[in-house]
This record gives sequence, structure tokens and C-alpha cells, in this order.
Amino acid sequence: MNKHTPNPRIEERSKIGPHLTKHEHVGFNGRLAMLITNMVSTMWCAYLFAIIALISLPAAISGGTATIVSWVAQTFLQLVLLSVIMVGQKVAARASDKQALQTFKDTEALLKIQDEVHRLIKINNELTEEIHSLVKKQKKK
Repeated sequence: MNKHTPNPRIEERSKIGPHLTKHEHVGFNGRLAMLITNMVSTMWCAYLFAIIALISLPAAISGGTATIVSWVAQTFLQLVLLSVIMVGQKVAARASDKQALQTFKDTEALLKIQDEVHRLIKINNELTEEIHSLVKKQKKK
């Protein structure tokens, strides 16, 4: 019988592993950007930005309606929502990485199962051919 050779993609895929969000941050600029992003994308940073924004609230109130609207839009929302949105994106990225890992594991298992089925089909075909040739020999006798 022929020796079964597994599909090379199975081994290649197991060496590479799943592609995760952290793999996108390459080089100095990527690492620096991630460091800053990780510092700003915390709820503690959002609280700090809210406190910083609230320091200028009394001046905005004394400036009238237009100044208050401007303060809310340009100061408070931009400072605080920036961090809150980034926190949400980090949570979504973690969920996406978990899904990628699950999909990778599922795909890896399916590749191994498919390879085993392929191996068994080859064996089955070889045995069927062998039986067929023996039956042919028996009929000739």
C-alpha cells in the first residue's frame, strides 16, 4: 500500500497559528501606537479626561449658551468619548481574537479529520482493487 502523505497545509497551519490583533502591531511605530492606545483606552483615562473637562465647565457656563454647547461638543464629548469608544474597541478586538482562535482550532480539527478520511479512502480504494483483482483471478480459474 502507498504511504499516506498528509496535506502540507495542516503542518503549516499548526506552525503559524491564528492571526490575532496583536500581530498587526509591528515595529517601533506600531508598538508606540499600541502603548499610547492602551493607556488612553481605559475607563480610568476616561474619568481623568472627564475631570479635566469639568475644570473648564465654570468658564463655559459663564460664557453663555453658545459657550456651553461648544464646551460639551469640543471638550467634554471629544475627551471622554474618545477613551470610552477606545475601551469598546478593545473589548470588540478581544472578542474578535477569541473568535479567530476558535475558528482556527475548528479549522485545524476539520483539516485533520479530512486528512484522515482521505487516508482511509486511499486504503479503501487499494483494498477494493485488491479484492477486485482476486475475484477476477477466481473467475478465470
